[in-house]
Amino acid sequence: MLQRLHLVPDAPVIYQSTRLLRYAEVLESLRSRGLLFACDCSRQQLAAAAAAREPDAGEAERCCVGDCRVRQLNPDRAASRIDLRDREIRQVVDRSLGAVAFDPVRHRDLVLRRRDGVFTYHFCVTVDDYDAGVTDVVRGADLFAATSWQLGLGSALGWPAPRYLHVPVVVEADGSKLAKSRHSLAAQAVRPIATLHTTLRLLGQRLPALDADATVPMVLAAAAQNWDPGRFAGHVSRVLPT
Repeated sequence: MLQRLHLVPDAPVIYQSTRLLRYAEVLESLRSRGLLFACDCSRQQLAAAAAAREPDAGEAERCCVGDCRVRQLNPDRAASRIDLRDREIRQVVDRSLGAVAFDPVRHRDLVLRRRDGVFTYHFCVTVDDYDAGVTDVVRGADLFAATSWQLGLGSALGWPAPRYLHVPVVVEADGSKLAKSRHSLAAQAVRPIATLHTTLRLLGQRLPALDADATVPMVLAAAAQNWDPGRFAGHVSRVLPT
């Protein structure tokens, strides 16, 4: 689909499954600095603690709820968490949704490797972005809250924060996410120009004035020239047109 839209990467795609040794290397560097602790809090414990907190407690339910920091658990039999309590508050301004911050009180620790040995999303993308020299992250608004955790993790690693732009997510009329199980309308690969026009309209962008013989590269070039994030600033979703 992306190839039909001429949205191709500038460099070969790197898969996270090929970078496990790099993730392990970064994890061990954090462990050597005394920033990691093993945690055996179960999902049930985390869910129960979240239910007992005030509704505005936010994402604190991700944090350890027990005394795992002092129990010296076997890291091979528990999740590996990074302790972020000693980090300073770190804030960036998203170019659409405004200020977002890492707060060491709310985001005091984070799982980097699950007890089954799988590295977590926050950890992998933070390492990947730094290694790739990423300066600007553009992604869906449904990942806006993830920025706080990644800011804290990047701070602990001594890495600069990239700039962020979170774009609205297309949803159904009732606000639910698109899904095959709900028979959501899929993008039409056989009509790439129409698909691009629909996407631009959803993002509030000015449609390029092109003749009937316009090609996909011409539409993309005109869209890039007229790109204005201010036209969707503050919006987290857009309703899929019927």
